[in-house]
Amino acid sequence: MKKMLALMLALSVGPLTAETLAVGDQVQLRPVSREMPQRGSLMKTVEAQFGAPRTKHDAVGQPPITRWDYEGFSVYFEYQHVVHAVAVETP
Repeated sequence: MKKMLALMLALSVGPLTAETLAVGDQVQLRPVSREMPQRGSLMKTVEAQFGAPRTKHDAVGQPPITRWDYEGFSVYFEYQHVVHAVAVETP
């Protein structure tokens, strides 16, 4: 329950004030240190600004959620729009 609450709180923070850092099963917030796509941006805008992602995952669920992985962050889309960008630290 605590992990779910922490994740919900972390995901509610906008990318302009903090980035969500996922390390293993831990979720932490830290000040923005890199540029990431803003909520509401279109897929084509993200690809034009950040280039082709390393990996494009197929959409799952309803509404369809798609994930694109870049070096250092992942972007989540609902249909064609960004709903969240998450910083990922690789070990």
